Amino acid sequence: MTFLGWCVLALVFVDEVIALVAFAWWGYQQDPWWIWVWLLPVLGMQAWFWFASPKARYATPLLRPAVKVLVFGLATLAFWDLGHPTEAIGFLVFSVAINALAQIPAISSLADPGRVQSREP
Repeated sequence: MTFLGWCVLALVFVDEVIALVAFAWWGYQQDPWWIWVWLLPVLGMQAWFWFASPKARYATPLLRPAVKVLVFGLATLAFWDLGHPTEAIGFLVFSVAINALAQIPAISSLADPGRVQSREP
C-alpha cells in the first residue's frame, strides 16, 4: 500500500503543477501578458503554501479544502476560457478523483509532516 500511496501523492503533485501551468497559460493570453504569466502561478503557489499544503501555516479543516476547490476550480475555468472544454472537464475529473484517493487514511498519513519514519519489513 505504501508504493501505491506514494504514486497517488505524486499524481496529486502533478495535478498541482498542471493547475499552475493553466494559470500561466491563461495569463499569457491576457494583457499585459508579461505580468499575468508569472503573477497568477505565484499567487496560486502562495495560496497553496499558506492554506493547502501538508505543512500549511494557516490551514484549518474548513480552509484547506476550500482553497483546494478554489485553485482547481480556477484552473478548470482557465482551461475552459482558453477554448479547451474537454481538457477542462478531464482536469476537473482527474483533480477530484486523485484528491479523493489522497484522503484515504493510509495514503494521507504518508504526507503527514509529523509522521514518525519507521522501517517496514
